Amino acid sequence: MKKKLKIKLSGLDKASLNKIIKWAWHDYTSFESIKKEFNLSEEEVIEVMRKELKPSSFRLWRKRMNSNLTKHEKLSSHRREFEKKLIDEVSTENSSYPN
Repeated sequence: MKKKLKIKLSGLDKASLNKIIKWAWHDYTSFESIKKEFNLSEEEVIEVMRKELKPSSFRLWRKRMNSNLTKHEKLSSHRREFEKKLIDEVSTENSSYPN
């Protein structure tokens, strides 16, 4: 499993990594939303955060996520509008990239 995970994460460009980190930091963005947009599981998002953040920042993020019920869709109903805004933002950013 670790080898597959490393191969999948190595295929991400810096812009995608930055968006994943941005989404993961938001309290109202669920892991399910990240999965839909970037095709990464919760475990893979955690691995991205572990690799890209300083150790102290990663620990702070994990502490927040462990106490945050909104990171899972089934546990929260307050994020719909916020997620729509983020998805619209990503769609707008992606449309500005040259093909």
